[in-house]
Amino acid sequence: MPPKITKTDEEWQAQLTREQFAVARQGGTEPPFSGKYNDCKDEGVYICVCCGEELYRSDAKFDSGSGWPSFWEPVSEECITEIEDRSHGMTRVEVTCASCAAHLGHVFPDGPAPTGLRHCINSASIALDRKG
Repeated sequence: MPPKITKTDEEWQAQLTREQFAVARQGGTEPPFSGKYNDCKDEGVYICVCCGEELYRSDAKFDSGSGWPSFWEPVSEECITEIEDRSHGMTRVEVTCASCAAHLGHVFPDGPAPTGLRHCINSASIALDRKG
């Protein structure tokens, strides 16, 4: 289990860009097809922009056509937390970083094999570690 990281909003704001703070710390969503990792084909590990926790590997990334980076599985089940989200008049499953509770995106049951899942993740919440 990753260590829990807590900071004040002021500390997060000093560390993150305005967009990163709005998405990762306030639960926002970047516009579709606007994120820098949507079409990225580079190899590596996607980490949490807030705490550096390893979240998704590039070999689990696929083009879902949704406009957000999509992955069929996380690095491990322990690196993320899934939370029922009933906002916007629908029921979805929110995905957050297990270490720092950053909002990452949502997971849907319409992905490819082998898991059948689509982790639809905001580029603003992740960074690509090409050494991973």
